[in-house]
Amino acid sequence: MNIEQYQRITDHMLTAIILVRSDLSIEYLNPACEALLELSQFRALKQPLLSILIDQDDQFDAQVALSRLLANGQPYTRREAVLKIGLRDKVVDYTASLIVDNDAPDDRARHRILFEIQPMDRLLRISREEHLTQQHAIARQLVRGVAHEIKNPLGGIRGATQLLARTLPEAGAEYTDVIISEVDRLRHLADTMLGSRKPPAFALVNVHEPLERVRALILSQFLSQFPADQLQVIRDYDLSLPEIRADKDQLIQVMLNIAANAVQAMTENKDHMQGRTPTLIFRSRILRMFTIHSVLHRSVIQLDIEDNGPGIPEELIESVFYPMVTGRANGTGLGLSIAQDIIHQHAGMIECHSIPGKTVFSLFLPWE
Repeated sequence: MNIEQYQRITDHMLTAIILVRSDLSIEYLNPACEALLELSQFRALKQPLLSILIDQDDQFDAQVALSRLLANGQPYTRREAVLKIGLRDKVVDYTASLIVDNDAPDDRARHRILFEIQPMDRLLRISREEHLTQQHAIARQLVRGVAHEIKNPLGGIRGATQLLARTLPEAGAEYTDVIISEVDRLRHLADTMLGSRKPPAFALVNVHEPLERVRALILSQFLSQFPADQLQVIRDYDLSLPEIRADKDQLIQVMLNIAANAVQAMTENKDHMQGRTPTLIFRSRILRMFTIHSVLHRSVIQLDIEDNGPGIPEELIESVFYPMVTGRANGTGLGLSIAQDIIHQHAGMIECHSIPGKTVFSLFLPWE
């Protein structure tokens, strides 16, 4: 089979294919590869292979492996290569194998390398999501068990303290009042750890209604503490989004928790801001063919809450939704855990991406 026959076959394949000459210049991309790399064949023919396919950390190893492939035909496989495509990184697996065209006029044209590329972003994301969901569920169950054990004796302590207060002189009342107030505080904390037992009251909701409510609450809460020019709340909405079935009050609770955390992080770290205006962005978009909890949805709504604060420490980013995990001195570490639970009840999920100067919490909600 000659090269032209190979190309006619690969034109109809869903696997991304690149064919390169022995000097590693690109000869052909099939349509699936053009879509994956967001690069037309005409533009690709003008670029060296190593500038397109091989990530920077793998340049030397790839050159050695490809030279070995041309010398003895030994295939080369690379797992989880990170390719810079436009402004995004894509994770792929690829395999290089040798093709010999016996009809070629000379040795230089006879040997070519065939690259088969498989995108791994979706599979890695699903695997990571399943792992985090399982760990989150285990942690939530553990916290709820501890909360039950805390609540059980608190009622008895409070009642005994009230009885004790009746027998003590008036001078001792302040001590029993301290005990009762601390018991009430612990009961409130335990109730927060247990979370709401009330199921969501689903109804058709325009997602911009809870976003606007949260925006108004944030402005009224924080502009009373900071001048108007020290906090910006920007709206970036896709007003064509459809309504979804959701509990509007619970969505407000989730969004307000995330937005309030963001504003507090920005305003409490003035040194990091270095004269920049604290900015909060509310964004709404629609995504096609998106997987949530191993279910592929034809379309989902994505709601982003973005801030330009100091970011979440790298050691906390993987566990930020776990109960009792917080980066703030006076935080309880329960707000984001409860928020994730609420969105899970809506068949959705929350993801977080953070670097210094840009933290984005994304809510994904199916609507069809």
